[in-house]
Amino acid sequence: MGVLLVGGTVTLVVLLAKRMGGATATADVTAEIPAGNRIMGMAGVEGRLALWLEGPEGSRVWLLDPATGRRVGEVRSGAVPTR
Repeated sequence: MGVLLVGGTVTLVVLLAKRMGGATATADVTAEIPAGNRIMGMAGVEGRLALWLEGPEGSRVWLLDPATGRRVGEVRSGAVPTR
C-alpha cells in the first residue's frame, strides 16, 4: 500500500513538472542523504527539487530548495488509517 502511495505521489510530481515546462535552469545541489538510502527518482516542481528516496525506514519524497540544498518538506509512506 505504501509503495502505491509513493508511486502515485512521484507520478503526480513528474506529470506536474512536465506540464509546467517553461524555461529550464541548471543548478548544483548538494544534499545529505541518510546512510542506507537510495535515490529512486527526482523531478523539479514549482521551484523545488523532489527526491524519491528508498531506505530502511521505507519510501519517502523529499522536497529540496535548489538554492540552498535544504530540505523544505517530506512525504513519508505509511499505513493509511482505517475507520
